Amino acid sequence: MIAFIDQHKDEYGVEPICRQLPIAPSTYYAAKARPESKRTVTDAVTTEKIKQVHKENYGVYGARKVYAALNRAGHRVARCTVERLMRRTGLHGVRRAKGPRTTVPGPLSERPADLVRRQFTAPAPNCLWVADI
Repeated sequence: MIAFIDQHKDEYGVEPICRQLPIAPSTYYAAKARPESKRTVTDAVTTEKIKQVHKENYGVYGARKVYAALNRAGHRVARCTVERLMRRTGLHGVRRAKGPRTTVPGPLSERPADLVRRQFTAPAPNCLWVADI
């Protein structure tokens, strides 16, 4: 919401926008004056290091290998943090291809008619027999 207010405050002003949104003007001004959190600062630094490691390895490293490379380089970070930041920035490793396809389905053949008309309940025993191949 803060970014939205920043985009439109020159055109409408802060207080009229805040009246329409469920936010008090004092909350907006407090959020603008508040310094960035420690997590935001460390995430920015870690994201740059992740991008660097990912680029140096031709974009094939996934979160596990990026995590290992960062820790080897002395930048201690949790794997879940690397996963979160890579997901946020849209980075991912190369995914393995699926194995070879050994069977190819044939063309659709004639299907027998549905004589039961999808009604699988019988009025009495031995009145309806259904089989599947």
